[in-house]
Amino acid sequence: MVKAKSKIMVLKGKKQFFEDVGKEVTLVREAMFYIKDSSKDYSTKYGTIKKADMKKDVVDVRGKEFHLFDASFIDDYRRIKRAPQIIPLKDIGFIIAKTGIGPDSVVVEGGTGSGALAILLARYCKKVYSYEIDKENIAVAKENMDTLGVKNITLKNKSMYDGIDEKDVELVCLDLPEPWNAILPASKSLKRGGFIISYSPTIMQTADFVNALVKKDEFIHLKTVEVIEREWEVDQRKVRPTSKTTIHSGFISIGRKI
Repeated sequence: MVKAKSKIMVLKGKKQFFEDVGKEVTLVREAMFYIKDSSKDYSTKYGTIKKADMKKDVVDVRGKEFHLFDASFIDDYRRIKRAPQIIPLKDIGFIIAKTGIGPDSVVVEGGTGSGALAILLARYCKKVYSYEIDKENIAVAKENMDTLGVKNITLKNKSMYDGIDEKDVELVCLDLPEPWNAILPASKSLKRGGFIISYSPTIMQTADFVNALVKKDEFIHLKTVEVIEREWEVDQRKVRPTSKTTIHSGFISIGRKI
């Protein structure tokens, strides 16, 4: 049986200026809905979208126009099942951009968690091998992989501290409580010129990792960064930061094997 596609449904906002009160008033608030299964009716506070209407581009419900289109990968990704806290998109984007992984790249990850990082890395590279000691996390990651149709990830129920099976890889990503204990296995796994990245929520973990890394003759420390995402509200001439600003998520340390 073919699984029904997920859909995105958008209700565009509508405003109108009223001279008698001298201000613009919101008549309809913009809203976006994620429909996981388009083979069923979908209920909203505005009314029900019938399954027969799911193939339409625009559906009228009680005088309001809803725009429908197929959900993209990122729409489905944002709704994956979560076990441990996942690395935010802003940090994953930085990792991908700074390491330049591509269609021929082989990547190894330590600390699968919910599989969020592995899944996005797999969108860009040839193969991802992900190490995780918690079987419950592996089950969640496997479910997320199946949901998103990702095939090029191999999950391993093994501690990366005990060694990495793969050789000549381009990137080793660490999301581990003691990433310094994975430096030696990463060194044996990485090809020359390959990158090692550690993602840690605290600065002391970060410092311990970097201090251990620079003691190794085969590694150089390129940089440690904190990626800040600041969202802005733009509405006519009203322009200001919103309250959704993400101040801190984690520290990213990048090293390279020489």
